[in-house]
Amino acid sequence: MKVTENISLKNLNSFGVEARAARLIEWESVEELAEIPFGKEWMSLGGGNNILFTRDFEGTLIKSAARAITPVSESADTLTVRVEAGVDWSDFVGWCVAGGLWGAENLSAIPGTVGAAPIQNIGAYGAEVKDIISSVECFTVETKTPLTLAADHCAFGYRDSVFKRELRGRVVVTAVHFRLSRVPRPNLNYAPLKELKNPTLEEISRAVIEIRNSKLPDPRTTGNAGSFFKNPLVDAALARELASRHPDMPLYQASDPSKMKLAAGWLIEQAGWKGRANEKGSVGIHPRQALIVTNLGGATGAEIVLFAEQVKNDVRQKFGVELETEVNIC
Repeated sequence: MKVTENISLKNLNSFGVEARAARLIEWESVEELAEIPFGKEWMSLGGGNNILFTRDFEGTLIKSAARAITPVSESADTLTVRVEAGVDWSDFVGWCVAGGLWGAENLSAIPGTVGAAPIQNIGAYGAEVKDIISSVECFTVETKTPLTLAADHCAFGYRDSVFKRELRGRVVVTAVHFRLSRVPRPNLNYAPLKELKNPTLEEISRAVIEIRNSKLPDPRTTGNAGSFFKNPLVDAALARELASRHPDMPLYQASDPSKMKLAAGWLIEQAGWKGRANEKGSVGIHPRQALIVTNLGGATGAEIVLFAEQVKNDVRQKFGVELETEVNIC
């Protein structure tokens, strides 16, 4: 276990904003977790890819340094692996692709760690991580005991899970079990992927990476946390009314038949924000993907939040739709 006091978080968050934490504790085992004095204010930090610090963090940040990938069971068609929370998500997907294991390829190149994946129920290009999770191992902070939840008990939803709601601040994800397929099961539901003809696992992964690179800025050069806003779910009646006024508006059926999903990027672009920056020029909307709020240089977390609120207000006024932030604001 490694403890660092009064640490700068500038290089530990993908927005690259300056903030400090009273302490950062890097752990490798459940036994070490049991020794941590969590205190009143604590938070688990993965890759720092889905968080925006607006202030110094006065409590304890904990970060997994556990990075083992271990097969736990298999059949002729599947392999279930236990992956510790500190494993880099892209490294894990690469491990799957190299091993001929299907299920994670559409989630290639998503930044972050395995431990963060079930919390956010990460998703992209027609897939969500819940589709391959069999169970999630946790550490219960109050009782200092382990807890394993089957996927059915994780309440997975669109960018949502029990870890963001009932178990928020109560557990630490320590490992995730993934059930992967040895049999080819290409997911080509996302339109550009449909152009692939009988693709291999490697070809799908490579295509996804190319799509991401063409649309999304690299956080190593342009501070961002990926999609800043969720695609809003609205009542079907409102969606139909909006579509009657905006015939070119993208609409998607939600899992709930009474709801429709709107494209937040389209709403933001139509509200006139795509490619725009604030007056200071420190925060902007990416010119190729309107879901991305970027730190253009020297922005504070508070400036980014203010800018995002301006975007949300204009979308609300134009469409009567409330955008919800996907990024965790601290």
